[in-house]
Amino acid sequence: MKAAAPHLADAYKAAGTVLKKQGLTGARAAVYLVVDRSGSMRPYFKDGSVQRLAEQTVALAAHLSEDAAVTTVFFSTDIDGTAELTPAELTPTRLEEINATLGRLGRTNYHRAVEEVLALHDKSADPTRPALVIFQTDGAPESKTAATQALTDAAERPDREIHWRFTVWGEEDGKAFDYLRKLATPRTGVHFAGATPVETAHTAFYRGVLANWSL
Repeated sequence: MKAAAPHLADAYKAAGTVLKKQGLTGARAAVYLVVDRSGSMRPYFKDGSVQRLAEQTVALAAHLSEDAAVTTVFFSTDIDGTAELTPAELTPTRLEEINATLGRLGRTNYHRAVEEVLALHDKSADPTRPALVIFQTDGAPESKTAATQALTDAAERPDREIHWRFTVWGEEDGKAFDYLRKLATPRTGVHFAGATPVETAHTAFYRGVLANWSL
């Protein structure tokens, strides 16, 4: 990692430390990143929070996946776009560059992102492989019923093992996050990263998104 992507070295080391402490050294899973593109996300793209999240996720994937690639889904009202992120091509401005090509920011339909991840995983080289999905959002879903149903349906598929880890940006006690605080669908976890995620230390991020995760 130091040679191929030195800007990810610190995150890679932190991810390895947390995986070891949680007994997950050697764990293998496909890694997906879901990025919220609702209207309120604009400042998070500008201040580097989304870029940092992508770097942290790719660094984690370097431990969990042979190619360290992260399939990334950008969603708002619908699916805005997808991208494959790898250590070598994840430049310091890559996420802002991608965002600039995806059109206007929209609303927050979790269920469309869940459906897209499942469709992409079904088309992957090994759809029976476990998957870890880092799902970023800064707001509640437009349809709580649709979001819950999509996550429930995903968990009930006997041939798929998809783990959803929400990383939530904003004040944790905000009423908008009542849905996520109460979320109890199988194979899901929620990590509140606070209002300034760009400042979240790598170790704190990994502890949050990997808490109670096991394969």
